Amino acid sequence: MALRLYDTMSREVRDVFAMDGKSVRFYCCGPTVYGPAHVGNFRTFVLQDVFRRTLETGGTKTYHARNLTDVDDKTIRESQGEGISLSEFTDRWTKRFLQDCDQLNLLSPHIQPSAVDHVPEQIALIERLIEGGKAYQAPDRSVYFKVDAFEGYGSLSRLAERQITTSNANRESSDEYDRDSAADFALWKARRPEDGANFWESPWGEGRPGWHIECSAICLKHLGESFDLHSGGVDLVFPHHENEIAQVESVTCKTFARHWFHIAHLMVEGTKMSKSLGNLYTLDDIRARGHTAEEVRYVLLSGSYRQPLNFTFDSLKAAGKALKKISDFSSRIEFRDEENRIELATRFGPFQAVQDAILNDLNTADALGKLFGLMRELSEAWDKGDFQQNQEAKQSLHEGFRAVLDLFGFSLKQKVQAEVPEDVISWAKERWEAKQSKDWVTADLFRDKIQQAGWIIKDSKDTYELSKS
Repeated sequence: MALRLYDTMSREVRDVFAMDGKSVRFYCCGPTVYGPAHVGNFRTFVLQDVFRRTLETGGTKTYHARNLTDVDDKTIRESQGEGISLSEFTDRWTKRFLQDCDQLNLLSPHIQPSAVDHVPEQIALIERLIEGGKAYQAPDRSVYFKVDAFEGYGSLSRLAERQITTSNANRESSDEYDRDSAADFALWKARRPEDGANFWESPWGEGRPGWHIECSAICLKHLGESFDLHSGGVDLVFPHHENEIAQVESVTCKTFARHWFHIAHLMVEGTKMSKSLGNLYTLDDIRARGHTAEEVRYVLLSGSYRQPLNFTFDSLKAAGKALKKISDFSSRIEFRDEENRIELATRFGPFQAVQDAILNDLNTADALGKLFGLMRELSEAWDKGDFQQNQEAKQSLHEGFRAVLDLFGFSLKQKVQAEVPEDVISWAKERWEAKQSKDWVTADLFRDKIQQAGWIIKDSKDTYELSKS
């Protein structure tokens, strides 16, 4: 059964498949590395991760490209403000982004190209656009794409159904664009004093690429003139993705991406995310409040990717309880956790309904609901001894549960101890040692200290678990 996914271009749910019959080649617009990514950004990256996991656990190979925007108005402005080089500034934030990705258990893309590393490719693409009459150099020495020269402009966003203004007076020259503008946009930005040392030589003089040309040039180099799927947040539909299509199809006369996968935005406590409201929470902000990255991941998967999701701290608490149920089920069925490993054509066994649900337009909410229903049924069967008496069924249960963990990207090895203060961890170890020695007075003493610090310790047969009280 193929993954069926909504396509922004056709406005239909369509099969996802490999055009070349070998692997699904897909591109994800990555972060602009000028500061820490916030939880809204990570909704997109987590859903893209589950998209990839769904294909791979279903038996389809993938080739995943995700870019890093390390030169634009924001990165230049912020690095100049700190008085450091652009590369030093963006390297710092790239490292932070990748650390957050690791905490959220995101699979690393197969390739992660940066804008700076692909300036020659961007210049070459701009030259082709000028040669084809789709771009021009303006009196300000910058190069602009001629929107009215591309007949299909607006097809992705349905902008073609409205009036498009392309007069020079309204030309958009900033990377930090006005989203209501449909004017000609910058491909190459002439050097300005505020750019400092951040410029490159080009046939049009010193300057730097505009934001939109970056992804087009990277896709052409690493994925070819036409590929399977392009993804990003819904805010990128216009103008960024619209501009990408225009730039590439103007020179190739081929369909750029066959499928467009967009993820809806995130609300926080029922309010739009905004720096002025102070609700652009980073992963570190959330961890500082006692929640884990895996709880964040769970919340981000709890609703339809096509609808806005309301992210709340109550939902994080609920996620913690849900993950605890999964962990308890794991212990109950004597599952031995291992590092996440995605295998092609994974067998879901008794959890087949979970895979079926997610193959239906990446319905993570329904898939999670199916998971908990099945865990209840399978727990009852386990308690009756059904699996202990049938080793083949037990193996199928364990394989299916492993497939579920791989599909959602849940790792039971993301230990809560990583979030626990060192003194609490030390007390828990000493209590366990005292309990093993039957020193109940000492064990109770450390239990009380742990509880006073705001933590609960729960014992199982061979170990213990700490959780926030």
